[in-house]
Amino acid sequence: MAASDRLSQLKAFDDTKSGVKGLVDAGVAAVPPIFHHPPDPHHIAAGTITTVPVVDLQDDDKQGLVAQIRAAAETVGFFQVVNHGVPGDLLAETLASVRRFNEQPAEARRPYFTRDPARRVRYNSFQSPAANWRDTLFLEAPEEEVPPPCRAAVPEYARRVRGLGKRLLGLLSEALGLHAGYLPDYCCLGDDVSHGGPVMGCHYYPPCPEQSLTLGTTRHSDPCFLTVLLQDGVGGLQVLLDGEPGGGVRRYWADVPPVAGALVINVGDLLQLVSNDRFKSVEHRVVAPGRGGGGARVSVACFFRTTGDAASTRAYGPIAGVNPPPRYRNVTVKEFMGYYRDKGLDGTSALARCRLPIPSSRLPMI
Repeated sequence: MAASDRLSQLKAFDDTKSGVKGLVDAGVAAVPPIFHHPPDPHHIAAGTITTVPVVDLQDDDKQGLVAQIRAAAETVGFFQVVNHGVPGDLLAETLASVRRFNEQPAEARRPYFTRDPARRVRYNSFQSPAANWRDTLFLEAPEEEVPPPCRAAVPEYARRVRGLGKRLLGLLSEALGLHAGYLPDYCCLGDDVSHGGPVMGCHYYPPCPEQSLTLGTTRHSDPCFLTVLLQDGVGGLQVLLDGEPGGGVRRYWADVPPVAGALVINVGDLLQLVSNDRFKSVEHRVVAPGRGGGGARVSVACFFRTTGDAASTRAYGPIAGVNPPPRYRNVTVKEFMGYYRDKGLDGTSALARCRLPIPSSRLPMI
């Protein structure tokens, strides 16, 4: 598609302010060209491969628990947690509230539609480099600004997940050989929403008439320290891993199957940076749900990253003594997010902009 045609079609889509759900409600039978994605070269693993571990946070063996989380963070970059302390009825109501917001009439959603990153409540569809078959409600707002359909559950869910995030960062600190409070303090994870998130992305993936032409979420890694994801039972989340067991495939997509009552945890780019590549921020994507499946997919992602004034004043680099020598230069969260937004989801990592050159003394002999 010519660039001018693409821009005009994107503008026409945006002008409706009703998102992908608006297309589905209008009865679209084919995926518009602005949503077409090029074929992905990587193999999709057949069957169920249990590469993403499930960790029980009520495990009485503290050393064993830290070891499980260390192993996951250093290899797959993803794990699921059960017995995490967030009540099951709150998980269910949070997903239901996001569904209610997206399934109300378009007139009720339109006032929240914006592409202004300064707005604390933003409803839109992701458009870089190809549009995603997904609508998202981003929330960085106090409870009174949360849209009414979400107000009964989402703020309480965010409070519970904040506590879980601090606990997980404590366990990850111990996995690096540090004291439990190190990463929560280092990441500026304070006690209010103005410091350390989580920033919430409430995603709605409508059933798609042509799954093979588009994606729910393009391949990417997360520009944060840690992500806590609540997903429903529809499925579609996949992680890009190295070396399929028993095969010759170098990289492959593996499903992260829904586990009842579990939350999905993944390492973000900033945690890979401060851990000096000990922990892996792994690329992942979401396949758009088909019309013959379980209906729309709903998920809620909580991104833990420094917010407020500290995002532009506090610089992060590799923690001293962790996996030396340092492989990254220092960077503020504001600067890193600027890199990330400017490049879009283009299949490259924003970490490359912060990586230090390899000294000539460490280059391999030719």
